[in-house]
Amino acid sequence: MASARWLAVVLFGAGCSTSFPAPENYAQGSDDSTAEPPGCGDSPELMAGCVEQERYVADLEFVAMSRPPGDAHWQAVQDLCFDRFSELGYTVELHQYGTGVNVVGTREGLTTPEEMVVVAAHYDHLPDCDGADDNATGVAGVLEAARVLAEAQFERSVVVACWDQEEIGKIGSRAWVQRTDDEGGGIVANYNFEMIGYVDSTPGSQTIPFGFDNLFPEAVEVVEAAEYRGDFIAVIADDQANEMATAMAGHAERIGLPLIHLEVASDIKNSPLLGDLRRSDHAPFWELNYPAMMITDTANFRYGGYHCVDGQDSVDRLDHAFSTDVVRVTVGAAAETLGLMGTPPE
Repeated sequence: MASARWLAVVLFGAGCSTSFPAPENYAQGSDDSTAEPPGCGDSPELMAGCVEQERYVADLEFVAMSRPPGDAHWQAVQDLCFDRFSELGYTVELHQYGTGVNVVGTREGLTTPEEMVVVAAHYDHLPDCDGADDNATGVAGVLEAARVLAEAQFERSVVVACWDQEEIGKIGSRAWVQRTDDEGGGIVANYNFEMIGYVDSTPGSQTIPFGFDNLFPEAVEVVEAAEYRGDFIAVIADDQANEMATAMAGHAERIGLPLIHLEVASDIKNSPLLGDLRRSDHAPFWELNYPAMMITDTANFRYGGYHCVDGQDSVDRLDHAFSTDVVRVTVGAAAETLGLMGTPPE
């Protein structure tokens, strides 16, 4: 797991704030031993605590194999997303948009079902590369988030998705966002998992994109102070998603997960100059001005296994406790955004 150091950087233009952890504590239980134990849906904190590492790892190990679009294992992972969402009670669509297939599950909200909170990741990858971190971690994260979120009732609708063809231009997510926008929108937030499994606490293991020090000098100062250790999760959110990203930072602080939150202003979020901050399926949401974030271990700025550059991107190179905690804080924040209404009656 990542080191006990915790840093959270929230950028508001020229502003920067840093927070430090409270003791790890998922939920305070009742001292009354006769009390009925709370359900996962009784609070966002309890929902976060219901995320199970064993389930996450089992899905990760299944997904992590070469799966270019049209390949047999690509089909197997598509089937896994469809079957799992269906088993969990989501209404599931195979969204065939011409060149690929998205798998999209929906559970309608109780009071404002037209408002959607999307938790998603891409399931395609490149030939001859296992793609364990990219993006089997994201798919496994979505599947586990979908399981936990299915245990509660919300004001808004939960949408979980496995996107296709991210590797060749974010084609699948763009097709779904465009269709949804054409039909009237309603997207309130997008939590996008993009590589959430690799950490390296060695000084100097974290690099930064060219020009990043000019755009976000405060963040670079914090990374410098930490001796460029690659042991945090990055949350890259547009300013419309600031409330959701701040909620993630709060859940991360509670459990001691190192997290950096970068807020990207709406007037620059679609700039070609920010290509390194737009390289996943959150970008199509930004393009149509919907709140969205990329949740990432920073890919090749930390991990030599990205696209199998220095060897196979395999499961044994990843830190499962770290990625499970990333899913936990995402579930907790998503439950807040969705408007948690409690555990469904039996």
